[in-house]
Amino acid sequence: MFRPLEVFIGLRYTRAKRRNHFISFISLVSILGIAVGVTALITVISVMNGFDKELKERILGMVAHATISGIDESVRDWPHALERAAANPHVLGAAPYVEREAMLQGERVAGAIVRGVLPEYEPRVSEVDRRMVQGSLDELARGRFNIVLGRELAMQLGVGIGDMVTVITPEVSTSPAGVQPRFKRFHVSGLFEVGMQEYDGGLAIMHMDDAQTLYRLGGPTGVRLRLDDLFRAYAVARDVSGQLGQAYRVTDWMQGHSNFFKAIAMEKKVMFLILSLIVAVAAFNLVSTLVMLVTDKQADIAILRTLGATPASVMGMFMVQGVLVGALGIALGVLFGVLLSLNLEAIVKWVETTFGISFLSPDVYYISELPSDLHWNDVGWITVTAFVFCVIATLYPAWRAARTEPAAALRHE
Repeated sequence: MFRPLEVFIGLRYTRAKRRNHFISFISLVSILGIAVGVTALITVISVMNGFDKELKERILGMVAHATISGIDESVRDWPHALERAAANPHVLGAAPYVEREAMLQGERVAGAIVRGVLPEYEPRVSEVDRRMVQGSLDELARGRFNIVLGRELAMQLGVGIGDMVTVITPEVSTSPAGVQPRFKRFHVSGLFEVGMQEYDGGLAIMHMDDAQTLYRLGGPTGVRLRLDDLFRAYAVARDVSGQLGQAYRVTDWMQGHSNFFKAIAMEKKVMFLILSLIVAVAAFNLVSTLVMLVTDKQADIAILRTLGATPASVMGMFMVQGVLVGALGIALGVLFGVLLSLNLEAIVKWVETTFGISFLSPDVYYISELPSDLHWNDVGWITVTAFVFCVIATLYPAWRAARTEPAAALRHE
């Protein structure tokens, strides 16, 4: 767009010492405004990415990427299902499970989801073994009727390690005494904490065989899969279920939590839009800067026009200067934004330690640290957006300079 002459004169105007120092001050304010806006935008988007990543890790640490369950109550030939699943190159791990609802009674009563697992298989599909705060998942031995509770659920029930919990199922049994619900007393052998209320306050884990005995099932409810690509979960599960040769129900992690992650994605887009307006306001400070510069350089413009410079050339000269100011502000903003995003957690900890404050109190929030996850594609989009704003902001002053008439400009010189 620019010929070397326009670039040379535009850069010369930038380096030259101006008579009006107020213009230099306004240019500095424009640079700092753009830098602050870009820094804020990169940092906030990185924090949104951090929360998204943290929540996905916590949710997917307890939820299988995909689940294959039988149309009837159970999958009887589950070893064959595991073998077929393991043969798929996208499947990293598979484990059988039983999942039913129940009412748990300790000192108090609370409803929960009961999940029966095999301790030797469960680490292949979830991270519950790494989320144990007391006890161990290996203590869920067959026939011992041990149970592992979420910490919040244990607090609701008023029980701890070593206490007994009665698990009452919705199914009933008929006896000479009448119709009675089935129940069984379990020994609390462990507590886990994921950091999500859905699991910490509503999930109880026992051995799969004990769950089958309690609910009188002939096999596990289904098979849970962990995959190498989260976003291919449904397709891979459908492929595996098709190889099993029977009718199975296929679900993936997105079906249970899609609205949650869609809400986070929407918030990220809204924050990008709002903070982009801040960058736009800072970029359009260039308009006032360049308008004052054009007024200050009326005589220069007239001389250049007299020497044969075209209106397009004059327009290019002032656009070079505006774009240069904007590019400098963007570069500073990207530099500070990237540095702040990469070191945000350490900076927040230092502020909390130094001033004795807490941004995310662990007593209130499950995520007590401010996460940050910098994505370079976000940095690229922010840079391009800010640059476009700066280019647009230079158009009117440069167009006004191009319309300058030499005779009118030199009339008062």
